[in-house]
Amino acid sequence: MTTSDQSQVTVAEPLSAEQGAALYRLMTWLSPAFPVGAFSYSSGIEWAVEAGDVTDAASLRDWLGAMLEHGAGFCDGVFLAHAYRAVVRGDEAALRDVAELAAAMVPSAERHLETMSQGRAFIEIVRNAWASDGLARAVNACDGALAYPVAVGLVSAVHGVPLAATLHAFLHAVVSNWISAGARLVPLGQTDSQRLLAALEPAVIATGDRALKASLDDLGSATFRADLAGLRHETQYTRLFRS
Repeated sequence: MTTSDQSQVTVAEPLSAEQGAALYRLMTWLSPAFPVGAFSYSSGIEWAVEAGDVTDAASLRDWLGAMLEHGAGFCDGVFLAHAYRAVVRGDEAALRDVAELAAAMVPSAERHLETMSQGRAFIEIVRNAWASDGLARAVNACDGALAYPVAVGLVSAVHGVPLAATLHAFLHAVVSNWISAGARLVPLGQTDSQRLLAALEPAVIATGDRALKASLDDLGSATFRADLAGLRHETQYTRLFRS
């Protein structure tokens, strides 16, 4: 490279210490390696495969896209955003209301187990590894109702991780876990799994943007078949997953 070529290179601005810490924590908390047990849940996908609703990569993409945009994905994004903002405002009553609503809106016993157990695990791990002022108070305000998206929103707010980044990373993690479950059940290869993740990228971004702007009155699901899958998984004869 000549000297003139080198002059055209733009040197990236380094992250500040605060930005670096926020990115590091977000990548850690929403990594598949973070021990909240997400790998053991399929959110009803296991029943959808057995019932023949999901048979290949294309049908899995359609199923997950619907769950993301019109079902649990969008609703969880709204809960995360409202929990985050309540913590930032110091509004404990609003935080408790969001936490209770998130716990009550889960459509089946196994899906309730899924979100509540992951929420509790997430809080406990962060509490022990990233202790911070204000975390205990925010958790206590939830009065025991700690669904997973509420827990992620709460913790990210306490640690000053930006809301938009948290929300998009959360939805990416949720979709990645759904794809991982589907890949084991259909089954699919690693390349097909990555193609699915790439294909769902626009939906993840759009759903995150919608959830950021949504009020609690905008909550609702139009994925009856997915909700039915969660209910019927509870009596499925052979199962690999807990939901």
